[in-house]
Amino acid sequence: MSFALFVSFVVKHPMLEQATLNHAARVLAATAEPLPADIALRQYFVAHPYLGGRERRAISRALFTYFRWFQWLDQRASPQKRVEQAVALHEKFTADPKSVKPEALAARAVPAWLSEEMDLPPDFFLELQREPALWLRARPGTAGHLAAQLRDCVPTPRAPDALHYCGQQDLFRTAQFHEGAFEIQDLASQLVGLAAAPNPGETWWDACAGEGGKMLHLADLMANKGLIWATDRSVRRLENLKRRAARAKIFNFRTAPWDGSAKLPTKTKFNGILIDAPCSGVGTWQRNPHARWTTSLHDVRELAVTQRALLEHVAGSLKARGRLIYSVCTLTRTETTAVADAFTAAHPEFEPAPLSSLGTDRSSLFLWPHELHANGMFVAAWQKKS
Repeated sequence: MSFALFVSFVVKHPMLEQATLNHAARVLAATAEPLPADIALRQYFVAHPYLGGRERRAISRALFTYFRWFQWLDQRASPQKRVEQAVALHEKFTADPKSVKPEALAARAVPAWLSEEMDLPPDFFLELQREPALWLRARPGTAGHLAAQLRDCVPTPRAPDALHYCGQQDLFRTAQFHEGAFEIQDLASQLVGLAAAPNPGETWWDACAGEGGKMLHLADLMANKGLIWATDRSVRRLENLKRRAARAKIFNFRTAPWDGSAKLPTKTKFNGILIDAPCSGVGTWQRNPHARWTTSLHDVRELAVTQRALLEHVAGSLKARGRLIYSVCTLTRTETTAVADAFTAAHPEFEPAPLSSLGTDRSSLFLWPHELHANGMFVAAWQKKS
């Protein structure tokens, strides 16, 4: 789970104290290097171990609120004053979303280049300015029991094991977390696992596994049977994946480093492959507002080249009738439909496959933040012909 997701837990906060403003201002100085806000926060907390949980949550919330309302702030003011302005704007908006005109949201909530890459409905801007929801994934069939234990949980018809957590307790300290009863996983990511729809006993490849959120979901859907290859370019992420799997008592996987090149980590042929590709992350801008101001159109175009290459490299590893799933937590045309259409045109041996497990006969789908109250995602599916 990302640090940005961790700091989004708290949805209420006490009155801002001067110390909180001062701490947030120091972290802001680190983001000017530039350093991503979540990494700057993590490093700051490591360097200031005396800060307690309440203080850390207040600093984190203030910092992310700052970047959410960045374009409204008086840049001539001190960093502390700008943070204070941002929090005041956010509280006014939370109390009455109509206090900010739709035209102002469209002009200031996102960088200007985004309009070249995607449609921008008014509800999308409103959702970006709200604090993100916290989603849990219960182990299969246990969502009701988990909700009764944790309380403050709301189910959704979109995913059987998903729960929107609205409470205030530190979930990392709960017995249920340490017992592996749930994962903290965004709803959109859970829908990717459902789109893959692996069966027990099959062999799957999670090619860009990261720290294993989607791999663990695949393993649960496979009832811990069969085999999943989990690869990533980062050995550190794979080590974290192993720790998460041990807590969840997931054992039907093996890990291997893979840099995304044509030199594959295995000659295995798979029933299914998931490419959760590196992307611009536009779909996570509600949760990670700093990225709105550090991501460029050049990044989008460069990442699309990587995404197409990843699909090309893995395509030959599927068995006949095997299933290929492509997902990205972005909504730009260049990284979504353009990539999917290019792959379909270049590979007549693949046919677009319906995402029936998501309740549609379409082979690709945009998952919008304002419809899910979660991250934005794009998912596409193909099946290899016999």
